[in-house]
Amino acid sequence: SSFDVAVVGAGIVGLAAARELIQRHPSLAFAVLEKEQEPAHHQSGHNSGVIHSGIYYTPGSLKAKLCVQGAALCYKYCDQKGIPYKRCGKLIVAVEHDEIPRLKALYERGLQNNVPGLKLIGAKEIQEKEPFCRGLMALDSPYTGIVDYKQVAQSYAKDFQEAGGTILTDFEVTNMEMAKESSPESEDGLKYPVIVRNKK
Repeated sequence: SSFDVAVVGAGIVGLAAARELIQRHPSLAFAVLEKEQEPAHHQSGHNSGVIHSGIYYTPGSLKAKLCVQGAALCYKYCDQKGIPYKRCGKLIVAVEHDEIPRLKALYERGLQNNVPGLKLIGAKEIQEKEPFCRGLMALDSPYTGIVDYKQVAQSYAKDFQEAGGTILTDFEVTNMEMAKESSPESEDGLKYPVIVRNKK
């Protein structure tokens, strides 16, 4: 088969990229190539499932910006698709006095990153939230959540296929080579000079 664009790997990153590309360029023929018999078979289906709120990254960095925006978009997408998640929140706890300045610095960093709902709480509030937790002070991050990212990836795959994309499973890419001649430019102004082969 011949495709304009092929994405290698049907993990959550590959599927998200393919989904976005086919939405932007619906006139092109897209394929996702996956060596396993199903999408999201490896890391995308075997992780902690945390929806990070964006506390830790350097303020003003691309990571900080994308983490905060990504969390909001993840919750929105799950709501749209009916994918269950739990916005369980997270406590980052200082158990020693010398940890409190670092906790406060982390709080300030989170505020600069526009992480919603952050607050510092004392020992009594810690126990109210987590009865088996002990600490002097904690950073409460209510926007942190958990989700089954395999379900999210499978939903991306469905979106991609409904938009006309093709997912080829049990298709391990073993070689890539430049074609001798590029095909003519498409309406999008793109060229596709790569031949992809698999072991079959």
